[in-house]
Amino acid sequence: MKQGLFITLEGMDGAGKSTQITAIRKLLETKGHEVIVTREPGGTAISEKIREIILDRENAEMDPMTEALLYAAARAQHVTRVIQPALEQGTHVVCDRFIDSSVAYQGYGRGLGDSVSIINAYAAAGCVPDITFFLRLEPDVSKGRIQEGSLDRIELEAMDFHQRVFHGYEELALQFPERIITIDAAEEISAVSETIREHIERLL
Repeated sequence: MKQGLFITLEGMDGAGKSTQITAIRKLLETKGHEVIVTREPGGTAISEKIREIILDRENAEMDPMTEALLYAAARAQHVTRVIQPALEQGTHVVCDRFIDSSVAYQGYGRGLGDSVSIINAYAAAGCVPDITFFLRLEPDVSKGRIQEGSLDRIELEAMDFHQRVFHGYEELALQFPERIITIDAAEEISAVSETIREHIERLL
C-alpha cells in the first residue's frame, strides 16, 4: 500500500492553523482519501497528559530543557503510536505542529540551539513531513487574535520571546524551502486555503 502523506502546519498561535486544517481534511476526504487530524503536543492519551503539564500556567518555573524534553517525549509517543502506523497504512496525516515548532520555540525562543534538533531526531525516529505550511503572521498580530483569558503558559510569554520564535520559523523556512511553504496568513482565509490546495493536489 502506498505510504500516506504527512502534512504539518506551523506558525504562531492565532495564525489560523485550525481553520486550514479543517479545509485540508475536507479536501482530502472529498477526493476519497483516508485522513486523520492530530496535534502536538498531544495526539495520544500519554501525549495529551504531557501537553497539560507543558501548557499549565501554574508551571511558570519550568526549566527550558525540561520543556524541550517534555515536548520530545510527547512526540516520541505520538510518532510511534499514531503518525507512523497511519502513514504505513496509506492514511494521510494532517498535524497541527511538529518538530519545527520545537526548533522555533525551544531552539530559538528559549535559546537552546541545536540541542533541540538532536533531541527530536531521536523522538521522531526518521519521521519527516512531506510538506509543511508555515502560516506567516507577525507575533503582534497573531497575539491580538487570541482571547486574553484563554492564554496558556507559552502564549503568556513576553513579546520578545515570540519575536525570537517568529525569527526561528523564518530561518527554518530558508533552510528547508523544498519542504516548508510560507504563506501570508494575513491574507483572506479563502486565498490561504487555495494556495494550500494547489500544493496538496500537486503532491497527490
